[in-house]
Amino acid sequence: MLSFLSCSAILLWCFRVLLSCSFSTAYCATIYTNETDRLSLLSIKSQLHGVVCSMESPAVRMEMADVGVAKLCFVWEEFLGVSCGRRHQRVTYLDLKNQSIGGHLSPFIGNLSFLKTIHLEGNMFNGEIPHEVGRLYRLETLALTNNSFSGNIPTNLSHCTSLINFCAEGNNLTGEIPSDIGNLLKLEELYIGVNHLTGQIPASIGNLSALQVFILPGNRLGGTFPDMLGQLRRLTVVGLADNNFFGIVPASIYSLSSLERLYLGSNRLHGSLPPNIGFTLPNLKRFSIFDNDFTGSLPDSISNSSNLEIFDIGINNFKGKVSIDFSGLNNLSRINMDGNNLGTGTANDLGFVTSLINCSKLEEIALNKNQFGGVLPHSIANLSTTISYLIIGSNQISGNIPPGIGNLVNLVGIGMEYNRLSGTIPHAIGELKSLQILSFGGNNLQGNIPRSLGNLTLLTKLGLYSNNLQGNIPSSLGNCQNLILLLLYSNKLTGIVPPQILGITTLSLGLEISDNLLSGLFPLEVGNLKNLVLLNISNNKFSGEIPFTLGGCSSLESLNLHSNSFRGSIPPSFSSLKSMKELDLSSNNLSGRIPEYLQKLSFLESLNLSYNEFEGDVPTKGVFMNTTKISLVGNEGLCGGIAELLLPLCHSKGSKKSEIPLLRVVIPVIAAVLILSSVAERVMEIAEPSLVLEVTTDNNNVENFATLHGEGRVKMEECLVGALRIGVLCSMESPADRMEMTDVVAKLCAIRENILSRGTGDVRPSSQ
Repeated sequence: MLSFLSCSAILLWCFRVLLSCSFSTAYCATIYTNETDRLSLLSIKSQLHGVVCSMESPAVRMEMADVGVAKLCFVWEEFLGVSCGRRHQRVTYLDLKNQSIGGHLSPFIGNLSFLKTIHLEGNMFNGEIPHEVGRLYRLETLALTNNSFSGNIPTNLSHCTSLINFCAEGNNLTGEIPSDIGNLLKLEELYIGVNHLTGQIPASIGNLSALQVFILPGNRLGGTFPDMLGQLRRLTVVGLADNNFFGIVPASIYSLSSLERLYLGSNRLHGSLPPNIGFTLPNLKRFSIFDNDFTGSLPDSISNSSNLEIFDIGINNFKGKVSIDFSGLNNLSRINMDGNNLGTGTANDLGFVTSLINCSKLEEIALNKNQFGGVLPHSIANLSTTISYLIIGSNQISGNIPPGIGNLVNLVGIGMEYNRLSGTIPHAIGELKSLQILSFGGNNLQGNIPRSLGNLTLLTKLGLYSNNLQGNIPSSLGNCQNLILLLLYSNKLTGIVPPQILGITTLSLGLEISDNLLSGLFPLEVGNLKNLVLLNISNNKFSGEIPFTLGGCSSLESLNLHSNSFRGSIPPSFSSLKSMKELDLSSNNLSGRIPEYLQKLSFLESLNLSYNEFEGDVPTKGVFMNTTKISLVGNEGLCGGIAELLLPLCHSKGSKKSEIPLLRVVIPVIAAVLILSSVAERVMEIAEPSLVLEVTTDNNNVENFATLHGEGRVKMEECLVGALRIGVLCSMESPADRMEMTDVVAKLCAIRENILSRGTGDVRPSSQ
């Protein structure tokens, strides 16, 4: 807010201006327009927040002071990125890029009528681009990249007839591209990618004869390919990737001899490449048409594109033999052919790879997911040492991995999975100290896992699965302390799991060693893997109890211990696995009751406990409520659960304290029932004194048991016969016919009270 003194200063200044206007109209106009710039800048600043806007600079302290225009321009240029013209002292340049500034861009920007350049990139501006920008007829550069501007592109931007560069990538702009943009006849660069623009490209774009760069990727634009671009003979860059364009690319595009970069990836374009493309686009540097529906063969004329740096035709439907001679493309850094139908599956399909040896700047080769066959050329060992990625997986390539691959010391990723490679893994792989991804899975590799792999300390993903590898897992792999994924499943590995492997605390995506011949106790060190999401050790020969330390793997979502020889119960520590979704403990020797805490694991959606020795009640809540999510077959001792499981009913639960004395009574009674059931009248002669001892607990009377007479003897006979009846009812074959345990306890207690109750002196032995 203005202080009282500041307001007074402004009023006095206005009075001086009025007096000046009575003498010189020209002078008055000059002062007015300069003051307009000053007030406009202050209005712009008032709607912003951030580092620049809050700094205690002289500009901030003098912002309302009555200073000369020249001094004001100097101060603002020094601290706030504002420049003024030397002759007229008007603001011509506003540079606030990368200052962490937020807020709205004030409409007062339109009052800076001498402004030629606006740089606001890399901030947090939001709201709409003010329509008042259309007043800036001197404006040449409007750079708004990487902010949060929203709304439509202002239609009256077309009034900025001097505009050369319009950059608004990385915002939240919506709507269609205004057709009036075709009036910007001086426009050379148009960057409006990574927004939410829709509709088609207006035909008026064809009027922009000065246009050199046309970048619109990452929008929702669509329609047929904009053929009017073929009229713009000065175009050097066309970027329409990640939109919804469809149809055939017009031949006129392939005839733009000035074109250096063509980005058309991730659309719905189709058709074939013209055979002479390498001649009609002699200046082509980057050619990217990945993820479309292009068909046909690759033109040999690509060999003529001597300036080519990137050749990306991945994820299309190209087919046939690759006959391009890349030896003359000295600037080639990336070649991506993945996801096509290239190759014939026969010998010499990879002959073109040898021509890549001369490409001294080559960094990436991606040939995966094609039909390439034949033997892997050993010439790959002679590729440029600049290469960082060699991806040739999912083909039909045979032969051995050349030991010379160790020469490619800058390799970051090797992908040769799902081919027909044989032989052993070269020890020289351990020389590739920059390697982060190594995938040899799905081949016919044999021999041991080289100990030298432990030298690859930057390795994050190691896949040696589905081969015929033998021997032990080398403990040296424990040196790879950056691993997040280790896949060794489906081999013939033997021995124990080295505890060092379970000391790689970075393991998170998965540890899969299933379908091997591993044995012994599974190490307790598994509890170190607190970030691990998936653990699969199924189909091995592990024994002993399940490590209780698994409960420390709090991030686990999938745990598979299927088909081992684990014994004992499910560890109580599993109750801590709150993220668990899939748990498979089937086909082991586990026993005991199914823990009730399993029904409290809210994310658990698949539970397999089949073919073990579990017994007792099956929980009825959580995952146990859905028979499609659990498997309990092969556990004969289970009972209860939901009705759909068709398990036998369980006995009613009694307290554990009553079970022990109850068994002490019932077991001897049932043992005697076969004898006494047919001779109930001789029960007193046959009954053992120890049986009465369990009921009377009177040791002093045991020796006089046989002297009972009269009513006491009758009472004792009735008690014993009653106990025998209970024993018979508890022994019925059908659980439905058996006496409930609560009733058993009640009746036995009644019998006991009948014997020990007061006033039954006749029950006691006589004094004979």
